[in-house]
Amino acid sequence: MSTSKDDLLVYIDGKYYPKDEAKISVFDHGFLYGDGVFEGIRAYNGVVFKLKEHIDRLYNSAHAIMLDIPLTKDEMIEAVLETLRKNNLRDAYIRLVVTRGIGDLGLDPRKCSKPSVVIIAVPMLSLYDEEKRKKGISMIVSWIRRDPVDATSHEIKSLNYLNSILAKIEANNVGADEALILDINGYICEATGENIFIVKDGKLYTPPRSSGALPGITASVIKKIAVKLGYKVIERNLTVAELYSADEAFLTGTGAEIMPIREVNKRRIGEGRIGPITEKILEEFMKIVRDPKEGIPIY
Repeated sequence: MSTSKDDLLVYIDGKYYPKDEAKISVFDHGFLYGDGVFEGIRAYNGVVFKLKEHIDRLYNSAHAIMLDIPLTKDEMIEAVLETLRKNNLRDAYIRLVVTRGIGDLGLDPRKCSKPSVVIIAVPMLSLYDEEKRKKGISMIVSWIRRDPVDATSHEIKSLNYLNSILAKIEANNVGADEALILDINGYICEATGENIFIVKDGKLYTPPRSSGALPGITASVIKKIAVKLGYKVIERNLTVAELYSADEAFLTGTGAEIMPIREVNKRRIGEGRIGPITEKILEEFMKIVRDPKEGIPIY
């Protein structure tokens, strides 16, 4: 039996604390400046899906911001697994955070003597209900542009998500489920926390990494599934007009998994519900996530 949300234990720098006692310093640079990196990870039926890939991406993000994580990759993997074990979780959402650590009120990261590692595991997170999965979600195109690749690019999964939060607020204000964010040239980049795929004439299209989108682990799995099913996957710049005229469109991400798009800016996408190709890919995806070969067993 899994631990209830009120009884959860949180890993902080090698120790476990009850949820209500899990705290970091107000002088932590992650809190003060968003100075750190993170990963969202899922466990399905006792298997942590693509854990190695998530850890690799975490360390790549940390390397890009010159943050030395105080654990080896193997130690980090074991810390994630042990956190799940201590909370008796087999199906879970895991948030892994590494901050620059405690410093002072200045920006200089040299004042931070040691990075801090936090691992939170909760019973399975669901961003959208199953009704949304069948009918699809509504989206708007946000006025917020994605930070370019020579700025705080979302290629680096940092703690600075204000760019996405502003777009999400905009979607909330008009009653839409999600917001689509464009790059500085007006091409489609990604949603607030998900990658996007467009289906047209039996082919899948997705924005290139040069747009500044996060190289999604779920998205990479979707590409492999699509190819296995016989669909061509093309990475190139995509316009909003192309999205309007798509046969199908969907978002992918650890939290969202695969989420069909029903409409964008009140324009219906395809039939206005989950499309046949999206449905086939979703069926295959839900088989893969429970395959022990696709992750690391908890127990």
